[in-house]
Amino acid sequence: MTQLVAGSQFSRRIGLQRAAALCGLLFFSERSARAGAQIEEPLADAVRTALSSAIHNAAPPVPEFSDTESRLAYLRWLGAMSERLKKKKPEWDVRREFLQTVWYESKRAGLDTALVLGLIQVESNFRKFAVSSAGARGYMQVMPFWTRAIGDGDPGTLFHMQTNLRFGCVILRHYLERERGDLFLALGRYNGSRGKAPYPNAVLAARRNWEPPAP
Repeated sequence: MTQLVAGSQFSRRIGLQRAAALCGLLFFSERSARAGAQIEEPLADAVRTALSSAIHNAAPPVPEFSDTESRLAYLRWLGAMSERLKKKKPEWDVRREFLQTVWYESKRAGLDTALVLGLIQVESNFRKFAVSSAGARGYMQVMPFWTRAIGDGDPGTLFHMQTNLRFGCVILRHYLERERGDLFLALGRYNGSRGKAPYPNAVLAARRNWEPPAP
């Protein structure tokens, strides 16, 4: 078993607080599909605290394994993903650090790693310093208001790789919790186009490019 903050624990923490906080949340308004356009919403104190805790729970993205088979599975995954990513990130050290961090942060938030890579492909095409017309930043196109809502208030940190990936994964997990596990609707929230098909379909199609190799 990998020594990470389990996604199920994160889910339970948010779930326990949702009943008390739900009345304080406002639902998103709909927008046409646009990359990286999460819509700012008032967050109940309990939800804000849980999300902020998830962001600030600092840990280096170094996978740890309790058995050899788990480590070998990870290394097989890393090798396969590295080959697929080579055109986007030619330098091995850069690819390794990026993939290791994506793997760590997705597992930490209880998300499918292939899904997160697919979302990054659609959002930024793996460009660290991508900025959308809406002002979203980095690999996962995180809107700057999130740093004010649950971070340190400095949107410049969204160009830091691990910070951007952590925000993106925590936000997507939050949207999944709000949508009671409905991935289609959660992806729509992430894009600011809840209920519309183009963006979720694009991410789910891109996810297929990052499915792990067969054992």
